[in-house]
Amino acid sequence: MTSAREAGPVEVTEDGLPDWLLPVADAARTVAPEQLSSFLPPAEGGRPSAVLVLFGAGADGRPELLLMERAGQLRSHAGQPSFPGGALDPEDGDPAGDGPLRAALREAEEETGLDPAGVQIFATLPALYIPVSGFVVTPVLGWWREPSPVRAVDHAETARVFTVPVADLTDPANRAVAVHPRGHAGPAFTVGDALVWGFTAGVIDRILHYSGWEEPWDRARQVPLDWHA
Repeated sequence: MTSAREAGPVEVTEDGLPDWLLPVADAARTVAPEQLSSFLPPAEGGRPSAVLVLFGAGADGRPELLLMERAGQLRSHAGQPSFPGGALDPEDGDPAGDGPLRAALREAEEETGLDPAGVQIFATLPALYIPVSGFVVTPVLGWWREPSPVRAVDHAETARVFTVPVADLTDPANRAVAVHPRGHAGPAFTVGDALVWGFTAGVIDRILHYSGWEEPWDRARQVPLDWHA
């Protein structure tokens, strides 16, 4: 296995992408930060970080997305599905250069055990801001060209690693608005036994929309964060 930290310059290319993924690549080239979120990075400050938005093809050939579920005992985001990712380390390099690319691959390797050599990065989305944590997050878009086994590497941090078919994410029956106890509301996806909400759901929602994959759904449907209760 080639460590993301030991690799050379990170290549970003659309060469060889499957046809179904091209609308995502097209959207990434043109989308503006304000089209993704109302929370944009401040002129100064914020902690640079990155997440890996990794698309693959399942055993049945259907497009799918890699997610993980945070451990239930964490102080923040406990039990919340998310993309692999985290803050940049100094060794990742320039936050304004390929630092976010390296960080996304490194964190994905550390959290899920995937082999970064099998991941083809084809685009990044504009950096977004998470006010509650102060993170400035760059979504790094990847094609899982050569899938490798994944698992929860550290159960103190990660409860499980799983994939979700894109068809399940676009299914109107799985779309909803998550309502936070403090009154905040945002896009959500009820897929299997997972409720995907928050930053992760927001990024997925915008990717589906600007890639032309979104289907009409009932925006009046609301779910609480404890929707299984």
